[in-house]
Amino acid sequence: MTSVLDRFLRYVSYHTTSDENSETCPSTPNQKVLGAALVEEMLAMGIQDAHMDEHGYVYGTVPGDPKLPTIGLIAHMDTSPDMSGENVKAKVVEYNGGDIVLNPQLGITMLAAEFESLKNHIGKRLIVTDGTTLLGADNKAGVAEILTAAEILLTTKMNHATLKIGFTPDEEIGRGADLFDVKGFGADYAYTVDGGAVGEMEYENFNAAGAKAVFHGRNIHPGSAKNKMVNSQQIAMEFHSLLPAQQRPEHTEHYEGFIHLTDMAGEVEQTTLRYIIRDHDMEKFLQKKALLESAGDFINKKYGAGTVEVTVSDSYYNMREKIEPCMYIVERAVKAMESVGMTAKTVPIRGGTDGARLSYMGLPCPNLCTGGENYHGRYEYIPVEDMEQCVKLLVEILTTL
Repeated sequence: MTSVLDRFLRYVSYHTTSDENSETCPSTPNQKVLGAALVEEMLAMGIQDAHMDEHGYVYGTVPGDPKLPTIGLIAHMDTSPDMSGENVKAKVVEYNGGDIVLNPQLGITMLAAEFESLKNHIGKRLIVTDGTTLLGADNKAGVAEILTAAEILLTTKMNHATLKIGFTPDEEIGRGADLFDVKGFGADYAYTVDGGAVGEMEYENFNAAGAKAVFHGRNIHPGSAKNKMVNSQQIAMEFHSLLPAQQRPEHTEHYEGFIHLTDMAGEVEQTTLRYIIRDHDMEKFLQKKALLESAGDFINKKYGAGTVEVTVSDSYYNMREKIEPCMYIVERAVKAMESVGMTAKTVPIRGGTDGARLSYMGLPCPNLCTGGENYHGRYEYIPVEDMEQCVKLLVEILTTL
């Protein structure tokens, strides 16, 4: 039996950062390298139908009691492009409180005063990095936990539901569900194993959209620019000032949505601003989208038609609408959490998961915890004991009659 720790340490050695600028699927070829390794491992475990399709999606089945529902467990193989995931140097530290020195040579330290979640893990073994990369617990912890649970089912005589396994590419760039074969997957419902702290479960996420505003100006030599130059950068700043500051992400939490300026590029002739729009509440989500469009209308009335072109496109929607008609899925997970000693806590996702898209594709799919903390950065960590508890959770979900 391979431990969840050994699996996880092996998986994080694979460089699987996704790339939003790529148009291929998967967006980076290294994701298929991990996918092929997972298929090989699954076949060796006895998952006879394990395979990877042409797009890098990995599937497999652990047959179970046909009288029980067929349950899917899904995780993603890619890691966030927010920080390098190449050459991850993971290590296990016995945590007895205080700061954790990740890299004495570079002076990188995880401060207990800054990362308050550390106090919840005194006495545990924490998997951390050397501070030069992210760890990859998001979501290789989910992959490791799913396959460890699958191996337990395969090597014991417990009665269990049929398990459908799915590992996706490109979740971190919002494409993880794009080519997922829901019909071929064959689950009655599923869970993404892509959450955070132990006990957390999520079935609400943001409604999400992206917006692009392109501003057009006129470049004239500054020495003779009076009443002639139109600086697109200045107009772009004016446009941004029309958006409410209190709706920026740094001023929001919990169920509060936001409009977030993600990047800008420009010169006098042309400037482009890109935004993401998020809100759990559909009405407020629509209001935020309308706000950007009305700001564009104002600019065009002030400076002339065509000064700015604002395009808004939806990305995904709140899965709650699709989960509420089948809340027994959530209740099954809550019961399983309590059975393995977790305190169940449902929290809204301030983001999205493959599960949100899959729920709208006909596969209801709440999100379960993995135990990870501080995703997408150098201070990411995960307690070994919490991963082990999450494995017990998955087994409990699959063996609940």
